Amino acid sequence: MKNKNSLIRKAHFLGTKIRNLRKRNRLTMEDLSARCVKVNAEYAPSVSYLSMIERGKRVPSEDVLEIIASVFQKNIEWFLDDIPEEDAIVPQKGSGGGLNGMALEPNFLFSKEILQIAIPEMLSQTGTSGRQFAHLLIRAHQEHHQNHFPDLERAAEEVGQKRLPLSLDEIVAITKQMGLQIKWFRKTPLSVLESMGINEQHVVTSFFEPPNQIYINQIMKSQPQRLKYNLAVHIGHAVLHDKDGMRNVLVTGRNEISPLQAPHSRAQTSGMDAQDILYAWRDFECSFFAGALLCPKVPFRQLLDRNGYEINTAKLAGVSESVAMRRMTAVSPYPHWHYFDAFAPGKLKAVYRGNGIPLPWGNMSLVEDPCQNWAVFRMITAPTTGTSAQISILNVGDEPRIYACESIKVEDLTGSSHVLCSGIDLNPAIEAQGKDAIAIAQELKHACFSGGGTSAIPNAMKKDLMSVAKILNINWVERGIDNDARLICPRGSVCPRTPSCYQPCGG
Repeated sequence: MKNKNSLIRKAHFLGTKIRNLRKRNRLTMEDLSARCVKVNAEYAPSVSYLSMIERGKRVPSEDVLEIIASVFQKNIEWFLDDIPEEDAIVPQKGSGGGLNGMALEPNFLFSKEILQIAIPEMLSQTGTSGRQFAHLLIRAHQEHHQNHFPDLERAAEEVGQKRLPLSLDEIVAITKQMGLQIKWFRKTPLSVLESMGINEQHVVTSFFEPPNQIYINQIMKSQPQRLKYNLAVHIGHAVLHDKDGMRNVLVTGRNEISPLQAPHSRAQTSGMDAQDILYAWRDFECSFFAGALLCPKVPFRQLLDRNGYEINTAKLAGVSESVAMRRMTAVSPYPHWHYFDAFAPGKLKAVYRGNGIPLPWGNMSLVEDPCQNWAVFRMITAPTTGTSAQISILNVGDEPRIYACESIKVEDLTGSSHVLCSGIDLNPAIEAQGKDAIAIAQELKHACFSGGGTSAIPNAMKKDLMSVAKILNINWVERGIDNDARLICPRGSVCPRTPSCYQPCGG
């Protein structure tokens, strides 16, 4: 056991190293303190004590230093050597696999006036509906901001007071506080069906009628998690849009319709109605608000941290897996996430790509043969139960990247199975630990080539990846590392496997 004086003599750069490690891994003081509690609650440092350590005002005991070293997967000696740490590395928004834009040159062709003329013509010629284009714009906006919308978070927190979990009774009480009245229906009114273009594949779960009536489908009485979400969306409409007289309809089904479709919206035709963008944006705002109300950022982040980002944390929060997995991408200190919601055989209903992962087949169109090595598509047809963790290798541009994901199959109210998938890009996390992520990804890619498309992760690499997984504190990354890694591709025509999954099209 080292004595205190020995630690003091070797602690010249200790505070700086801890601060740089914390920032490099995008942890707040509160996050680091909570991680330390998970390792050893008895000796875990408080936030104020960590602050003093980082500022050089205190030298931690060996017990405390061992806890911090365990969080960051370092040896104690690394903190106590006389080698100064490099400047803190704080990942920039959009780095490490984020989406790249195109150069708008010559600039005059991209003026507001020209785009207002060209975009409707483009949509008409390609058969893209205004609603599809609107959601594409919003998704790009969402991904550009990496799912951080502090104004919407604050609005939800003011209403819910950061309570987690919120019970159904508490949500109903908030609804009434908003001056909204809840009524129940068994059969959807014909006017609602006609205005939305509903068919037998859809179930109307609820709708808002101005000025203050919320109508809830009777089947929701047996679905408390879904009922809470529906009410939270309508509360969002009341808070954000002041119940502005627009009918707000929530629908479930494999080809869901935007909740905020107006009766005259041409949802199924090409071209753009003047209010398509407005309705789609309000759809997004209400959905994000509902997630933030039911899973407030700081409490939910702490809950995820305590439970290693397991999907079953949704039960502890009193929400569906879909809400919990979407909120992971917004509250995690690690920004490089993606999220998919896929129906058979190859339709992506919801997409988020804060890590810039190339889209597999199926976005905004039905494709019969998406790459079945993506976990999200493999699980659609496989008779699986529970969750599935996977490590994947995918080329992004000319560089291989390592992705980890967790997928789960669920059913909607129509009985249709679909697969939810949350995942992260591991390359930035590997680089944050001073490792060469591209070289590691290349090595794993070649191992998968040699195995015909899959490979056990080599032991030396597994050790590095396990260290990263423990720092991220995401349990399913560890489980994925114990499974075989898989080569995946965004399209069959560039299948990286030998033999190709798409003979004779693949290379």
